Amino acid sequence: MSKKLHLVSLGCTKNLVDSEVMLGRLQEYEVIDEAEEADVIIVNTCGFIEAAKEESINTLLTLHADRKENSILVMSGCLSERYKEELQASMPEIDIFTGVGDYEKIDELIAKRQSTFSPEVYLANENSPRIITGSSYHAYIKIAEGCNQQCSFCAIPGFKGKLHSRSLDSIAKEVSRLATQGFYDFSFISQDSSSYGRDMGLNDGLIDLIQTVEKIEGVKSARILYLYPSTTTFNLIDAIADSKIFQTYYDMPIQHIDDKILKTMKRGFGETKTIELLEYMKSKPGAFLRTSVIAGHPGETEESFERLCNFMENFGFDRFNTFHYSNEESTTAFTMEQLPQEVINERAEILGEIAEHSTIASLQKMIGRSVTLVIDGESDEHEYLLSARPLLWAVEIDGEVLINDTNDLPIEYGKMYEAQITELVGDKLLATLISEV
Repeated sequence: MSKKLHLVSLGCTKNLVDSEVMLGRLQEYEVIDEAEEADVIIVNTCGFIEAAKEESINTLLTLHADRKENSILVMSGCLSERYKEELQASMPEIDIFTGVGDYEKIDELIAKRQSTFSPEVYLANENSPRIITGSSYHAYIKIAEGCNQQCSFCAIPGFKGKLHSRSLDSIAKEVSRLATQGFYDFSFISQDSSSYGRDMGLNDGLIDLIQTVEKIEGVKSARILYLYPSTTTFNLIDAIADSKIFQTYYDMPIQHIDDKILKTMKRGFGETKTIELLEYMKSKPGAFLRTSVIAGHPGETEESFERLCNFMENFGFDRFNTFHYSNEESTTAFTMEQLPQEVINERAEILGEIAEHSTIASLQKMIGRSVTLVIDGESDEHEYLLSARPLLWAVEIDGEVLINDTNDLPIEYGKMYEAQITELVGDKLLATLISEV
């Protein structure tokens, strides 16, 4: 009788890659959805902001309450790393604690029922065992760990350390292996992707990465996530736009636009240079722009908030996320004078409404266009609709297109098709299939 495993991966896609490595080390286990039947339960936690920390703790406590006798509950990841002493002292419900350095040792830790925290942050390479989840054609590729930026609000460098990039050869080997397994769409990720390779002496390492990946047989589509303004160059923007493989997709969190707040945030670039980059991205044919902003950072006046709102309303981002400012110990913003929580909440709600309008405007522009998309399966909206994703869009975060007319084409999930966008219903685009790709 096989042992059973239930794994919950919280937080970002970088965490997901580490979770997939743990699955690769535990292939003798049957992965199940029912936690109460599992012999081992792993929660790969997020410790970025307060809401993520609460989600991690609540998830662990809920799973503990429902788990069967003699099962093993493992807490891994960023939250465990960040608060290792406090959590081990205060959470007897957890059987094994481990942080961000031992994902590839998870099988040994479970066998020994042992907690450990390695001094080094783990970074998967081409030899790391890994079970890709959630897709038969798309995979995330982590290109670096850690971050050299000093943003006032961010605690990540404190528990993830300085930038540590993978070699181009390591990345190429992993992508090549996955391509031979049928994966053809890739998202390249890290905390600060546009700094990739600087610790190895590369001046604009993502350009080298693009050129390397373009030569790999079987790769049909790719995108880069998490650019940083002060490390994103005009040459990189050109390289992405000119690539026949990489989507003209720019994901650059700006966090704010007001000069004073950007300086307080220690973002490196002010309003003028940030807008220059964004306008240059926007000028590229077919470009898709995604960003994120923070509501309620210390020092954000009514005037600076209004400036941010005006910019987000008028620039024309295809997507943007709004984060409530979270006051995190060990950050430089922690000791600054804080805004009342009700003000933060109100400002986040206002920005959230602007984001919804921005998304709708972006979707409306797609009506009548022909797009290359991938059918992922039956839509949750209705059994007669198919859920698809334009290859330009990032997985999960940018939404879906609903196929309501297949034109009697044979349907295969994970396959690419050309489709015509016909209309927008609410916040969902409808499309008709034209041909197979």
